[in-house]
Amino acid sequence: MSTISNSEAIAAWAAMPTDAIEAYDDQGDFPKRHLMNGNLLRMLGPVDGRRVLDAGSGEGYLSRLLAERGAEVVGVEPAAALLARSQKIEQDRRQGIRFVQADLSTLPEVGQPFDAVVCSMVLLAIPAWQSAMAACVGALKPGGRFVFSITHPAFENLYPTWRDHGHCQLDRYLDEYEMPEGHAPDFHRPLSAYINEVIGLGCRVIELCEPGLDPQVARDSGIEAIESYVALPNFLIISAERDR
Repeated sequence: MSTISNSEAIAAWAAMPTDAIEAYDDQGDFPKRHLMNGNLLRMLGPVDGRRVLDAGSGEGYLSRLLAERGAEVVGVEPAAALLARSQKIEQDRRQGIRFVQADLSTLPEVGQPFDAVVCSMVLLAIPAWQSAMAACVGALKPGGRFVFSITHPAFENLYPTWRDHGHCQLDRYLDEYEMPEGHAPDFHRPLSAYINEVIGLGCRVIELCEPGLDPQVARDSGIEAIESYVALPNFLIISAERDR
């Protein structure tokens, strides 16, 4: 269970150091580039000419990828430091992205309804995640696509335990609990919590994707213990459709 409020979680993300924010490139980071982005875009389907909400847009890399593909994008981000970075890049590139500062769990009017909503690596960082998911689904047109990603609940400790022990270790799965992270905490919840919630909100689950790293990419990276990402999925992507 969460021991912090949404406002406290947002404040932690807002305190993220500038150098950490600016370390993201046009594809995000290594896992996003090699495991997440291609699958997210594929599962969203064609976005040219479609209105897409990037729910929890961070420094905006995914919003920019969507805009490059012809989408009309609105990015919502509560943390001021991340929002400022996305707005600065938009001022320079002028891709037509609108970035809005707002708490996803109390989403205001930002141009709903949308053809699609993407929420990448966000719900696991929100204490009031059920309200945030409801806001995402509520922002969709009937028949609209909702794609979200999280750290795989069964393999959250994949990299450090593989590096230290040569295999993945798991001890608490069914509990819900806070996980200390670098900048702000994430929250472990079993997969069933997310799946049952999205179904309960009136969506039909279309696809579950457990991306694995290409073995050649792993070899070329030179990263210690990166073979763990080849053997097991550290991330989970879920695509759902709002009932018509």
